[in-house]
Amino acid sequence: MENELFENTPVPKAYLKLALPVVLSSVLTLVYNLVDTYFIGQTGNADLVAGVSLCAPVFTLLIAMGDMFGLGGSSVISRLLGAGRKDDARRLSVFCLDGCFIFGILIAVILLVFRNPILHLLGTTEDTFMHAKGYYLWIAAGAPFVILGLAPSNLLRTEGHANAAMIGSVLGSIINIILDPVFIFTLNKGAAGAAIATIIGNIGADIFYVMYIRRHASVLSFRVKDFRISAHELKEIFSIGIPSSITNLVQSIGVVLMNNALLPYGNQSIAAYGIVAKVTMIVIMVLVGFAFGGQPLYGYLYGAQKKTRLKEAIRFAFVLELSLACALSLILYVNAGHAVALFIDNQAIVGAGTPMLRALLAGMPFMSVVLIITCLFQSTGKAWQALVLSASRQGIVFALMLVILGRLLGYDGILHAQPASDILTALLAVFLVRKSLLEELKETENITAAA
Repeated sequence: MENELFENTPVPKAYLKLALPVVLSSVLTLVYNLVDTYFIGQTGNADLVAGVSLCAPVFTLLIAMGDMFGLGGSSVISRLLGAGRKDDARRLSVFCLDGCFIFGILIAVILLVFRNPILHLLGTTEDTFMHAKGYYLWIAAGAPFVILGLAPSNLLRTEGHANAAMIGSVLGSIINIILDPVFIFTLNKGAAGAAIATIIGNIGADIFYVMYIRRHASVLSFRVKDFRISAHELKEIFSIGIPSSITNLVQSIGVVLMNNALLPYGNQSIAAYGIVAKVTMIVIMVLVGFAFGGQPLYGYLYGAQKKTRLKEAIRFAFVLELSLACALSLILYVNAGHAVALFIDNQAIVGAGTPMLRALLAGMPFMSVVLIITCLFQSTGKAWQALVLSASRQGIVFALMLVILGRLLGYDGILHAQPASDILTALLAVFLVRKSLLEELKETENITAAA
């Protein structure tokens, strides 16, 4: 592992070296999402666009399941590597890498058996059901391959292989982008075609990850003979992994809540929200990449008890994230109408989507604060604090804002529920990090000075 990178390289350089591959990977994933949305939008069928949008929480659910093993495992493994415990890190990597695929098979069975009740729960109507079902069935069947990719893409960064993590994600996205128009238009598969392309892209990424780990990783392993894990270690992984997965799971719930709140305003509003949610990913994916790209550095420094260097990394992350959030949000805010119009030639949807996009962008700087602090809690093993934030922004706080603002302001209140939730959750995050992690770091410095 590149100890020099984690221990001696100047913090900004070390942080960016770890984060930039994650950001580049996120950007290409973003390009795939936008291209996917573009091709679906080019069908000109609002019911098809709405049907695919209604199934977005299912894909987010699969990412959440993968994060239980990927983010939970990377948090524990990076701290073990910081403490010099490579053999323990290897054992836990086997559990994370092999376990996520087995778990994915179980999730696929559940999703397929209960497909009709789940589709109705997602808010499908008579007009959108068949489009949603076509997309859903393929995503559900491919669940093991989607979930599998989340573990190696996170664990590789704990060894300093950030570029390899990026390449796998890039490869999957490129395959997806190439196959989208083939399946959607050439083979006339519509919504199902978009899902098929997505699954094939994930399989391509998984093959790369398996080959790379077998040939180049010094700690990470798929070998079952290395597998041993205690109840305490399971608790360590899932105490971080479950809050991480809840972040994405709650995001799925948030999308379902929003779609259901928009139902009285017609399928055009739901279709507009589906497009706007993808456009906001321009900001979100960059912010997520820079926030979580620094996670191996946080975990390593915390495990190695290098508190001063950890505080320097935290300060750098906040300055970087807030600057990016404000700049990117402002650019998209000014060009909101044009951004939505790029994806669909329907003036009613563009008209509905423009104020939606501007409302969501207003909360992005606050979301960046939540991202950094959530990542810090996950990296340092502070499970309950991570859980609270994970359940708040698009969960409990968002649901409350949706109800309260929806009743007070109607449609406008629904549009502004998310930025209101971003502001309140950011305030909660700052309070929690001051009362836990920052106080701990301050106490450690005082003890060191006294000694």
